[in-house]
Amino acid sequence: MARRHRTPAGVLPGALAGVLAAGLLAGCTSEPPVPEPVARPVSSAPPGPTTAAPSPALSDVPVRDATAPAPEVRAAPVRLAVPDVDLDMPVVPVGVLDDGTMEIPEDAGEAGWYRFGPVPADDDGNTLVAAHVDSRLTGIGPFARLRDVPPGATVTVTDADGTAHRYRVTGVEKIPKDSAPLDVWFARSGPPRLVLVTCGGTWQADIGHYSDNVVVTAEPVADRP
Repeated sequence: MARRHRTPAGVLPGALAGVLAAGLLAGCTSEPPVPEPVARPVSSAPPGPTTAAPSPALSDVPVRDATAPAPEVRAAPVRLAVPDVDLDMPVVPVGVLDDGTMEIPEDAGEAGWYRFGPVPADDDGNTLVAAHVDSRLTGIGPFARLRDVPPGATVTVTDADGTAHRYRVTGVEKIPKDSAPLDVWFARSGPPRLVLVTCGGTWQADIGHYSDNVVVTAEPVADRP
């Protein structure tokens, strides 16, 4: 399948994406507030001459068309299927709520694609899809089966263009929430991968969330000639 490199305008920086992701990964029933991003330090330029250089003549200034290019259309994932565990569910784009936490579909039967990250057709970075393992509204969700996905299983992600992107599962892990490698899961560079995340482990009633995350990673399967 053809993959493209994209640098979408207005996308949040990778570090901030990881911070926002903490809203999802900290718990399946509530999300903590996101801290304010730290501004980048501005480096000081070396001292220059006290006299400004003469301006070029107006006729020497190159003129270019200032028309902005059309925005790149990105085909978002809309469906996810893992036949080995009978998982087939819709995927919707998710972002950030007004309170600064990451938006997660309340319906456990619906998965959320982090829309500030890569799409399946991109040449690099991780496409991250997450869902609640369960919900007070809808009960146990399909992502509860992620823990049973065998290595080597096929995952198919269909995008809005109707293209089916196939992946092969390379790992299934249960990771304590306080050890979650967010910078890895939300990477925007490196080989393209699919990362599926939900909650797992023991329910901790005193703090209102599960102890762990269940994470499935998968790599793209090249199209046959």
